[in-house]
Amino acid sequence: MEWGMGLLLLMMVMGISLTWFWYNKMKMKMREDVEKKSGCGVPEGSLGWPLIGETLDFIASGYTSRPVSFMDKRKLLYGKVFKTHLLGTPIIVSTDPDVNKVVLQNHGNIFVPAYPKSIRELLGEHSILQMNGNLQKRLHALIGGFLRSPQLKARITRHIENSVRLTLGSWQDMQLLHVQEETKKITFEVLVNVLMSVGPGEDLDFLKREFEEFIKGLICLPIKFPGTRLYKSLKAKQRLLEMVKKIVEERKSAMEKTDEKGMAKDAVDVLLRDSEEASEKQSLPLDFISGNIIEMMIPGEETVPMAMTLAVKFLSDCPVALHQLMEENMELKKQKKDSGEDYGWTDYLSLPFTQNVISETFRLANIINGVWRKALKDIDIKGYLIPKGWCVLASFISVHMDEEIYENPHLFYPWRWEKLGAAVNNSSFTPFGGGQRLCPGLELSRLEISIFLHHLATTYRWVAQEDEIVYFPTVKMKKKLPIKFHLDRYNQTETLEVLSPHQKGAIENGICTTASKR
Repeated sequence: MEWGMGLLLLMMVMGISLTWFWYNKMKMKMREDVEKKSGCGVPEGSLGWPLIGETLDFIASGYTSRPVSFMDKRKLLYGKVFKTHLLGTPIIVSTDPDVNKVVLQNHGNIFVPAYPKSIRELLGEHSILQMNGNLQKRLHALIGGFLRSPQLKARITRHIENSVRLTLGSWQDMQLLHVQEETKKITFEVLVNVLMSVGPGEDLDFLKREFEEFIKGLICLPIKFPGTRLYKSLKAKQRLLEMVKKIVEERKSAMEKTDEKGMAKDAVDVLLRDSEEASEKQSLPLDFISGNIIEMMIPGEETVPMAMTLAVKFLSDCPVALHQLMEENMELKKQKKDSGEDYGWTDYLSLPFTQNVISETFRLANIINGVWRKALKDIDIKGYLIPKGWCVLASFISVHMDEEIYENPHLFYPWRWEKLGAAVNNSSFTPFGGGQRLCPGLELSRLEISIFLHHLATTYRWVAQEDEIVYFPTVKMKKKLPIKFHLDRYNQTETLEVLSPHQKGAIENGICTTASKR
């Protein structure tokens, strides 16, 4: 019996040793093959353990207050571009803004999207994220043009204002509320209205409920057995598709009965009209339109409400910034009251400090912390060889937290943007991505957050409880940011009365005393 156990143990050790030997041999051969083709070499780094690579370290960093620590440690060892092995894939990680810029701009002919299997399964083969070539450019231009149009912004401003006022008003009745959950009530309703003109009611409630179930499966084990997370999410998507396709079909039928060619009222109109004008071969199938409408709901459930939540947290941690934002917005409120004019979308976006707060929130939040691409051929970028078939992670969070670019990068300091400027397309500031896949809704997102902060800061007061940010698998507040909230019944310009002497001095000296806890 003991002899048999000893033999089994010996075989296991030999098996592990052979696996390790084979793994290292394959690593060396892969490196030699690609380096022979080019004068430059694959970036330095470590592929870690067999099969799992350095995945465990990568995930563990997402549960710390410094999620960029995984990148920083390897950047010190190997430089700004290094190789590693994550989620079962050998990968080149770039923390260099210039390399990231090349990766983002060379789309389709050199790099294509590369996402985890659960995302590919859930979004489907016609997903915007996985789309390439002329079709991707066409769809991006259609939706981007619609979302950036002054006509939509003028119309949607009223809608966002009403939604914000209604939601904030309901907060007064709660002893304790969770900002992360409550902001979704604003953003999801607004975005669904922009996409397909669905307002409050049973249909919206159904869409929100099913979408919440659907989005839980974006990052999960790619197993589709009944009862698994991916299986449940795929079923939720089926139910979503049935409703959205019904809306699209009804709209198409109505459009065929009329010759009206006024401004498109939502994204469904935009895509259907383009299909009517296109040739039969270029016409967009209704299933394609429905699937992509669902995918475009993601910012309303994830990115924008999370940015609103983190803005509240950062401002709560920095009373100096909150005071200056409140004063700027109170001045606008007074101007509108004296003139009797309604707010326009340009009013909200013209508030410089408010925009600086939003830019700083985006920089610190890193809700989209990077993009994954796959190289279609060997490519040399700044002397680094990215071999054909390898994935590249263009890390936005590493650039946003780089001390060479941003002084005291872990500090919430909106005043830094007075010198830097809100350069959304700058390669060192990429909260919305870049290149051909720059988020088409970036201006709408800024508008929505601006309106939210304006009405929050000029009408209410709140006290946020201690909470921490979790960065894996997506950015979330550990406790969903609980706050106590009430209507401000006093003159807002007297906010200094509720601050401590230390905070008053900080305001007078123009210094933010509280760094966000990261």
